[in-house]
Amino acid sequence: MKKIALFSLTLLLIGALVGCKDGIKAVIKEKEPEVVRDYAVNSDNIVMNKSGNTIYIANIDVNTVTVVDSQTKKVKAEIRVGKSPVQLTLSPDEDILYVSCRYDDKIDIISIEKEKVVESIDVGIEPYGVVTSQDGKKLYVANYRSSTISIIDVTNKKVESEMKVDDRPRTLAMTADGHKLYVPHYLEAKVSVINTETEEISKVISLADSPNNNDRKKSQGVPNTLEQFVIDPDGKKAWIPHLLTNIDTPVHFQETIFPAVSVIDLTTDEELIDERKELFEEINVTDKKNDTIITSNPYDVVFHPNGSKAYVVMSGSEDLVVFDLNRGGNATQILRRIEGNNPRGAVISQDGESIYVHNVMSHDLAEISSGGEGPYARAKMKGENLALISKDSLSPLVREGKTIFYSANSEEFPTEITGNNWISCTSCHADGEINGRTLMTSKGPRDVPSNVLTTKTGLFMWDGSRDDFNDYLLTVQGEMGGMMELDPSKPLPKEVEHMYDAMFAYLDDPNSFPIPKSPYRNKDGSLTVTAAEGKELFEGKAACITCHAGTQFTDSVKAVDKNGYLTTSNIDFLHDIDTTNPLDKASKGDARAGFTNGRDTRHFDVPTLRGVWATAPYFHDGSAKTIEEVIKRIQYEGKPELTESEIFKLAEYVRSIK
Repeated sequence: MKKIALFSLTLLLIGALVGCKDGIKAVIKEKEPEVVRDYAVNSDNIVMNKSGNTIYIANIDVNTVTVVDSQTKKVKAEIRVGKSPVQLTLSPDEDILYVSCRYDDKIDIISIEKEKVVESIDVGIEPYGVVTSQDGKKLYVANYRSSTISIIDVTNKKVESEMKVDDRPRTLAMTADGHKLYVPHYLEAKVSVINTETEEISKVISLADSPNNNDRKKSQGVPNTLEQFVIDPDGKKAWIPHLLTNIDTPVHFQETIFPAVSVIDLTTDEELIDERKELFEEINVTDKKNDTIITSNPYDVVFHPNGSKAYVVMSGSEDLVVFDLNRGGNATQILRRIEGNNPRGAVISQDGESIYVHNVMSHDLAEISSGGEGPYARAKMKGENLALISKDSLSPLVREGKTIFYSANSEEFPTEITGNNWISCTSCHADGEINGRTLMTSKGPRDVPSNVLTTKTGLFMWDGSRDDFNDYLLTVQGEMGGMMELDPSKPLPKEVEHMYDAMFAYLDDPNSFPIPKSPYRNKDGSLTVTAAEGKELFEGKAACITCHAGTQFTDSVKAVDKNGYLTTSNIDFLHDIDTTNPLDKASKGDARAGFTNGRDTRHFDVPTLRGVWATAPYFHDGSAKTIEEVIKRIQYEGKPELTESEIFKLAEYVRSIK
C-alpha cells in the first residue's frame, strides 16, 4: 500500500513539474519582447504610429484626444482628457499614449487598447513637451512655467527627478540612439541639450540674431517663439520653426516680424547659420505678378521619409511651404491655403505621399497630396477635411475671436486683419501673452504686454490712451497693416465691429489666458515665509498697495467718468515714477478719441501684478529685467528707504501674486 501511495505521489509530482514547466514555457512564449525605438521622435500636437494607419490628435481647447484611422479617413474615438492637452507621444511599443494636460499640471496616460485614460501623473506647472526614452522606461516632460524637466519612471508612474533648465521649455525631441534630449526654450531662442545617461545639460545652443539689413523689409532681427524641434530622417540635422523680431526699427507689419526656420547640426550641436530659411532668401516663391508670396507664423515641420523634401506648416498665413533638399534646400512651392483654420501640426505617411495637417481652430484634419519626391512635384489639397470633435467647448463668438487672434490670413474675414498675410496678433503676443521683446513705436520703446486679464484691468496701452477695445483699430492699421480702408475717426462698420466683439469675447473668457501659477510658492500653493513677510511690506511700509490695489492689483480700473465708464480723459490714475525713456515722445492723441487723449512722456498706466513674475522685462520700455530692479528704480515723493533684505522679501511676494 505504501509503495502504491509513493508511486502515485511521484506521478503527481512529475505531473506538477511538467505542468509547471509547460506553464513557464507558456509565460515565456506570451511575454512580448522589449521594444526599443530606433528612430528619432519629437513631441507634437499630432502623432502617427509607425505603421501609419492611426493618427492621434490633441484637441488643445476641447480637452479631448481624437484617434483617426488614416486608411478609412474616419474618427475611431474621441477620448476625454485633462484641461488643455497640448502635445502627446507614443510609447515605443505603441500600447500607451502620453498626453500633456497643460492647465491640469499632469500627464494623462491613455491605453490604446481601451481607448481611455487609465492613469495620470502629477508633474510641474504647465507641462508641454513629452517624450519617452527609446526603451520606454522613462518619460520626459517639459514643464513650461516651472522651467524644469520631469523625469518619470514609467513602471511605477512616479517622478524620480526634476532637472532645472532655462526659462519656458516648450517641446521636446529625442535622438534615434536615445543619448540626447533636445529642449527648446520658447522665448529665449535657446536649446538645451540633455545627456540622457548622466541626466545633465551638456550644452546650450543659442540661435544667432539675423543681422540688420539696409532694406527694412528683408528678414532680420532676434529669434524667438521656438515652436518645434524636428530631426530629419538621417538624424544629422534638426529644423526649428520660429519668428525673427526686429526690435530696433519702428514697428510696422512689413518690417518687424519675419518667418524663419533654423537648422541645427546634431553632430556638433551647433546652428548652421548659413542654412537658416528666411523670407526673401530661402523662402522666396513668387506669384503670377512676380511678387514674393508672404507667409507667417511657421509652426511645424515634416520631412519626406527619404529626406528629399521638407514641408513647413505656416499657422498664421495657413500655408504649406515645400523645401527641396536635393536642390539647394530652398522653398520651391507654397501651397496657399491649407483648408481649415490655424494649422499647427503635421505628420506624413510612410510612402511620403500624404501629409495630414491638424487645424487647431477649426478642429479638423486636412489631407495634402505631396505629389511625390520628384523635383517638379506639386503639393495640393486632397478631399474634404475630417471633423475631429463632436462638440466645441467654446461659444461660437469666442471661437471666432480666437480664430481671428491667431490668423494672418488676409482673405478670410470681412476686412484684412493684416496686410498681405504678414503677421497675426500672436506674432507679438506669443501664445497670447508676451514675446519678451521691446518694440520701437511712434511713442518710443514699448514692452509687449501680456493679454492675461487685459479686459479686466482698466485702460489699455502703457500710457492709458485707450478706453474701448475697438480702439485697437489703430494697432491693426498702424502695426499690422490691416483694415486700411477704414477711417479711424468714424464708427466701425457693423461687420468689422463684430470682429472686435469676437476678439474681446475671446480675451475676456477666463479660460483663454489663465493667470500663470507661480513656481515661487510652496507646493501646496501657500506663500513662503519670505513672501509672507514681503506681503506685509507690500501692504505696509513699502505702500505698493496704494497703486497696485484691489483684486486686480492696479488702480487703472478707477479711471472712470461720472457714469462709471472707463475714460481716457481721467488721468488721475496715470503715475510718474521716474521711468521715462530718452526715446519717449509725447502724443497729441488720436482720431479715435477726437484727439482728447494726448499724453506726455512721464505718466504711465499701472499694470496688474497678477502673474507678473512671468512677464519680464518690466516697465513700459522693458528696461528692468527683474522685480528687484523695478523696486529699486521706482522713484516717487515719499518713497521709503528699503534694505536689501526688504527688497528681496518684497520681490518674493510680488513673484508669488496670482
